[in-house]
Amino acid sequence: MSKAFVSTYRASLVSCAVAFAFCVLLGRLFYLHVWEQEELMEHVSSNRKMVTVVEARRGNIVDSRGNLLATTRTAYDIGVDPQAFRESDREKLIELASILGKPLADIEHLIDTKTRKGSEHAKEVRLIRWAALAKDVDEATNDAVRELGIRGVYGNSKYSRAYPAGKLAAHVLGYVNKEETPVTGIERFFDYYLRGQDGWRESEKDGKRRELAEFREREVEPSDGLNVELSIDQMVQHIVEAEVTRLAEEYNPNGISVIVSEPSTGAVLAMANYPTYDPNEFFNTKKYPIESQRNRALTDIYEPGSTFKIVSAAGVLNEGLVTPDDIFQTGVSRVSYKGRSLKLPSDHHVYEKLTTKEIVVKSSNRGAAHFGLMLGEHRLHDYAAAFGFGEKTGCDLGGEVSGTLHKVKNWDGLTITRMPMGHAISATPMQVHTAMSVIANDGVLMEPLLTKRIFDSTGSDVIRFSPKAKRRVVSTEVAETMSEMLAAVVGEKGTARKAAVENYMVAGKTGTTQKIIDGKYSRQHHVASFSGFFPADNPALVITVVVDEPKFNGVGYGGSVSAPAFRNIAEACIAYLGIRSSRQDIAYQPSSISIYDRTRRLSN
Repeated sequence: MSKAFVSTYRASLVSCAVAFAFCVLLGRLFYLHVWEQEELMEHVSSNRKMVTVVEARRGNIVDSRGNLLATTRTAYDIGVDPQAFRESDREKLIELASILGKPLADIEHLIDTKTRKGSEHAKEVRLIRWAALAKDVDEATNDAVRELGIRGVYGNSKYSRAYPAGKLAAHVLGYVNKEETPVTGIERFFDYYLRGQDGWRESEKDGKRRELAEFREREVEPSDGLNVELSIDQMVQHIVEAEVTRLAEEYNPNGISVIVSEPSTGAVLAMANYPTYDPNEFFNTKKYPIESQRNRALTDIYEPGSTFKIVSAAGVLNEGLVTPDDIFQTGVSRVSYKGRSLKLPSDHHVYEKLTTKEIVVKSSNRGAAHFGLMLGEHRLHDYAAAFGFGEKTGCDLGGEVSGTLHKVKNWDGLTITRMPMGHAISATPMQVHTAMSVIANDGVLMEPLLTKRIFDSTGSDVIRFSPKAKRRVVSTEVAETMSEMLAAVVGEKGTARKAAVENYMVAGKTGTTQKIIDGKYSRQHHVASFSGFFPADNPALVITVVVDEPKFNGVGYGGSVSAPAFRNIAEACIAYLGIRSSRQDIAYQPSSISIYDRTRRLSN
């Protein structure tokens, strides 16, 4: 026998190679199990652990009587896992299509499409594990789908925001978009309280990514959102919106804003705008353009015109510069002021002489200019600011603008005679409304109150909002005198006769403002407005109606467009709220009965 030759070099080389391989393996094991242990354990743990967010339910928004205006409902997204679908269930697809209201062909296409391409540059093909068949269906529909027993077809529950009243108070409520982000209105302003706090649960999952409930480690329950109660009264809001619809159909204006509130508290019972939208369909911009979502009562400014005359008239009365019976020469076209000759504004009807009261009743531009000249620049500016012009009213909605009240140093030579009649100043409908509320509230400016309270699921108050008086603007006596004058505006000789309500003393002021087009006041484009309150000697409601460019044969005066709308709303509110006239025995005659006489008779 011969023994095979074994090279010592070859044996050493093989031994070294094997030893080196084992060293590399041991080094790799040491690196993974010792050096990278913490990072790898975190990776393994993250693959096994499952963290599921438990969504909190958003709180409700209700009106002052507890009626739901915005709520959160459980909705379902119905979908299919094409990989799990059984061909034996195909005959059930006809009934599924009927339940979902979808074409059968579309459902079959989604089920038969089992793969999709990866990224644009990748060549891999991915399996489809979920294809949406219908979104935001109700619980009944989900139950009907589940009863079919089609394998791979199921629904995922979620919360969905709903507005039961549709368009009602849309600009007050706002909406929550598809990303669950509040966009406008109360939804956005009080989002901190409404949204609540999401919870979560931490558990483990198996190889098929299913939860292993027995390994659930931590579970934090969600804290549902709080509820918001508004001062809005759903029925009053409905009354107002019905009138807004009538105005829109009759005059086809560019826009409308109507506000109803209680003067003593500032509580807003209704706020409506045109155009409007349905917050349930905020995404349908073809049906409801984005501009329809604008709350014109807070965002649109215009020159208030004659409704501003209450500021200059109240100012001269409050300063003791005039009495209601003082006479002014309103027939002259120019006056001397501080060594200058100023041209007074024109009037639709020229009166040689008018008393202070008649200037208000007849809405004389020249008479208002005299008031401004008597006050002077600084006092006129200060009274305008005191009535709330040039500053935000503080309405709890956001997006409000402050309007324009120029500083005295920026006035030109005509401002002193034009501002008293409501030119050279711009305001929102809400600012005009709160200014009129000053007269109705004995001379005190109130902040608009839109939210009464925030409460929990048991009905207990978390935060309660109280009426807020901002400042006294004029004395009680001056407010009463102004009320008497404004009541005469609605009388037989006033400009707002169409605002009169039978057996009720109504006080208010019309406004017909020429819009500035291409830098000039236009005779074809007007803003018609009326702001008033009733009963004049014990005000229950303040109502402001602003109509932007009513399409009218002639001039769309506030007295012919907005005043009748005021009357219609007032009459409906009287019937609904049970507002009593101050005098039940004698019908009101504004031209012959003084407010002071009425008060004296009632006290007797």
